[in-house]
Amino acid sequence: MLQLKKMLGDAAVFNGEVLNWIAKENLWNIWVPKQYGGLELSFTEGLKKLQSLARLDGSLGWTITLCSGANYFIGNLQPETAKEIFAEPAIFGGSGGMFGTAEKLGGNYKLNGTWRYATGAPYLTHFTLNAKIIENGKEQTNDDGSPKFLSFVIPANQVSIIEDWNTMGLKASATHSFEVKNVLVDERHSFVYNTFYLEQPVFKIHFSVFADLTLWVNYIGMAEHLLGEASLQDKLEWKDLKQAINLANEEAFDIAKHIETLTRKEEAIPETFINEIHQTAVDSARELSKVVIALYPHLGVKASRENHVLNQIFRDYFTATQHHIFTK
Repeated sequence: MLQLKKMLGDAAVFNGEVLNWIAKENLWNIWVPKQYGGLELSFTEGLKKLQSLARLDGSLGWTITLCSGANYFIGNLQPETAKEIFAEPAIFGGSGGMFGTAEKLGGNYKLNGTWRYATGAPYLTHFTLNAKIIENGKEQTNDDGSPKFLSFVIPANQVSIIEDWNTMGLKASATHSFEVKNVLVDERHSFVYNTFYLEQPVFKIHFSVFADLTLWVNYIGMAEHLLGEASLQDKLEWKDLKQAINLANEEAFDIAKHIETLTRKEEAIPETFINEIHQTAVDSARELSKVVIALYPHLGVKASRENHVLNQIFRDYFTATQHHIFTK
C-alpha cells in the first residue's frame, strides 16, 4: 500500500501500475453483481471501501467512486445489453448533466452534444450521458413541461475527449468534457434512473441516496487523510476535526444500515427520508469543511507547498466539495 501511495502522488493521470492495481482489485466493479464479474458488495461494504480509497488518496477515491457509480448503471440496463457490454472488462463514466440531444429515428437515437465533468475520462471503455429527446424536429416534454430525456451508454471510441480539467485538486481524476457528434445508438443502450432489472438489494436504492452517500464518504475519507497526516507532522490532537469526522461516520453509516434494512425488506424509501438524507449529508460536509479550514492555518508553511501531501489533500478536498449536489 505504501508503494501504491508513492505512485499516486499528485499526478495528472494514473500510471499503468495504478490502473493495473485497480483492475486487479476489481474496484471499477464494486457494485456489479458477481454473475457479471463484479464484487457485488453490499451498500455498507461498498461505502467503506470507497472511504478507505479516499483516505489513501483523493483522486483515487473520487475516480473509483464516480466510475464504479457509473458501472452501477448495469442495474438499469436491459439484461441482454448488460450481458453484451460486461462480457469484456467495462469502465463506465460520464456526465449527469443534460447537455445534448437524442433525435429519435425509428429504433435508434442520434446523439449530439458536449457534456462536462466525465470523471476518469482517459480510463473509460464507455461513456454515459443524458440527452433531451427530439422527435420530428420537436423537443419532447413531460406533463409538467420539463424536458423528456433518456440516459445512454456508448463506447469510448465514439466520443471525443476535450482535455479541460484544469483544477487545483483531484488532478488524476481527469474529469474532462467530451463531445458526441451524430452518433447513432440503438435504443437498447438507453436507460432510466431508478428503473432496475437486477434483483440485488443495492439496486433498490434511490439513485439520489446512492449519490449522496458515495460522495459523502469521500469527504470523510479525505478529512481522515488530512487528520492522519496533520497528526504525524505536528503530534497534536486536532480534537475538532476528530469530533467532526466521528459524527460524520456515525451519521453516514447509520443511514446506510437503515437503507440496507429497507431494501432487504423491499420497502420503498420515503421521499421525506430521501430529502432528510441529502440535508444531513450537506450539513455534515459543511461542518467538515469548516473545521478543515480552521485547522489549515496551524499546519505551517509546509502545508502551502504544492509538493507537500497536506497541500494536496487540502486541494483535493476542496475540489471534491464543489460537486453540484453538495453546493445547491
